[in-house]
Amino acid sequence: MKSFEKPLYDFSIRTFSKLADFSKGSHPRLEKLVEGRKDLFEKLELFRLDFKKPVAWFHVASLGEFEQAKPVISEFKKRFLEYGIVVSFFSPSGFDHVSEKPQEDIDFITYLPFDTPGNAKRFLEILNPQVAFFVKYDLWANHILEARNRNIPLFLFSASMRDEQIYFKSYGGFFRKILFSFDHIFCQNERTQNLLENAGYRETSITGDTRYDRVHTIALHPRSFPELKSNFGNKPSIVAGSVWDEDMGLIIPMINQDDHYNWIIAPHDIDAEQISAWQQQIKKTTLKYSDLPTEKEVVVIFIDNIGMLSSLYQFAETAYVGGAFGKGLHNILEPLAYGIPVIYGTLKKVGKFPEADVSKSFGCSFQVNDFRELQKTIQSLSERNAYLEAQDGARKLLEENLGSSKKIMDKVVSILDKK
Repeated sequence: MKSFEKPLYDFSIRTFSKLADFSKGSHPRLEKLVEGRKDLFEKLELFRLDFKKPVAWFHVASLGEFEQAKPVISEFKKRFLEYGIVVSFFSPSGFDHVSEKPQEDIDFITYLPFDTPGNAKRFLEILNPQVAFFVKYDLWANHILEARNRNIPLFLFSASMRDEQIYFKSYGGFFRKILFSFDHIFCQNERTQNLLENAGYRETSITGDTRYDRVHTIALHPRSFPELKSNFGNKPSIVAGSVWDEDMGLIIPMINQDDHYNWIIAPHDIDAEQISAWQQQIKKTTLKYSDLPTEKEVVVIFIDNIGMLSSLYQFAETAYVGGAFGKGLHNILEPLAYGIPVIYGTLKKVGKFPEADVSKSFGCSFQVNDFRELQKTIQSLSERNAYLEAQDGARKLLEENLGSSKKIMDKVVSILDKK
């Protein structure tokens, strides 16, 4: 069976790329996935024609993984000033957001081509990186195996793995080969390290989640929003970040029944019709951010653009983070970095979000299943002692988890020095 794993994998990638191309006209996201990769190699060649420095390649799935990569990229540049940084994305949402504006320390941003053997070979021939980093989980077999064949040092960091993944199945020999291609895997937690070591891979260390370093940096220097401060600066507010309709099913009744808080709501997807529908269900005065400034007293402001959320938590007494009821919990570490308690919905796959259990153990995050639990949790946090305990837990959580990026780069340097 194992001899068929690689051909089956290659066949599935080719089939997916052809189906995506065929279906792109009927699906905007598929269209971006395909169209964004047009002329990828030509753009990469033009970059390498002018850029003669050695290159460190970082691959991320999307925006969340890019945020995890940022502190490691910064630490890498401190140690290797002579290197350029190239970041590849799989997801259009991540690529589009990041490529819209210049990124500190990054020399080139590209899509990763679909993971066929030919694409992987051509991509690495042109890019010719001296070292490669993958973030968390987005592991593309042919690109990793091709890099290994070229003796490019390979590292995976912020790895968070679960026993149901194919790498740890009896039939997953080909996929375990991907893991064994890395020179070192930096694990978020002991569970991941144990899974890897039980599978026979020993080059591991527990260095934590680099997102702690990233959110700490953002919280120290958040963006300024005077138009929000004039409305909410001196009033207790709840910021609801990356919310879906399932989250608003809890939040809207809370807004309608509670007179203590103002609300800043940042939807996961900016959809004018959806925002309008939510506004109609709310009995308090609402406004979209794009309609600021205003003279009237507003209770709820809907954020109708992207890129603000990580800095919005500076206005929050408490945060609600969305996604748990649906596709997956958004980043709860962003608000925790401001030293505030965080509420979120009931997780479907707890193992995918280890930060939820960790923060609960510190007493700074709270899981709710419905409106009544949300109401009860917010009421309990309105008591001064309970709130101060949650704040203290958030501060301790951050303090104990900072420094991951430095630990990673210390080890990377020691490995590279031996090559």
